[in-house]
Amino acid sequence: MRGLEAKDFLVQQTAEQAALENVPLSDLEKRMMYFTETGECPENPIALNDAFEAGYHTDEYEAKISKLMHRAYQRITKENPEAARQWNEAIRPLSRGDHYLLILGALTILKSVHKNALPMTLSSYWALPYLWPPRCLCLPLPGTESHRIFQILLAGLRAA
Repeated sequence: MRGLEAKDFLVQQTAEQAALENVPLSDLEKRMMYFTETGECPENPIALNDAFEAGYHTDEYEAKISKLMHRAYQRITKENPEAARQWNEAIRPLSRGDHYLLILGALTILKSVHKNALPMTLSSYWALPYLWPPRCLCLPLPGTESHRIFQILLAGLRAA
C-alpha cells in the first residue's frame, strides 16, 4: 500500500465512523487528515493549513479525529478482520514519513502496533519505549513536535 492509498483508507474509515455516530465531518476536516509538510500531499499544504486554522480550533479537531480513529479501529477489529489487517498495513508506509494523520491517531496506532506485534518503527523515536520496553528509554526534547506527541500519548495512556 502506498502513502496516498494508505491515507485514503484511514480517512475513509474515520469518515465512516463519523457517519455511524452522526458526528459532522467537513470536507476540510477530511482534507486536513492528508496534511504533511514532506511527501505526498494532494494539495498545497500551506494553503490547506491556512484554510484550516481560519475556521477550526486545532485542539478540538485533534481530539475529535483521534477519538473517531480509535473507535473506527475498535469497530473494524470486531467486525472485519480484513479491514483491520488493511488498517495495520496502511500504517507501514506512513510510519516512514512525517504525516499529521499519525499524530491524530497516535494512541490508536500504538495500540494496534503493540497488540499485533508488527515489526515496524514509527517515524518518531517517541514510540520506542511503548513498543519494545524495557530495551530503551528515549525521551523527546521539550518544545519539539515529538514532545507534543509524547504528551498526547501520556494523556491517552492515563485515560485508558
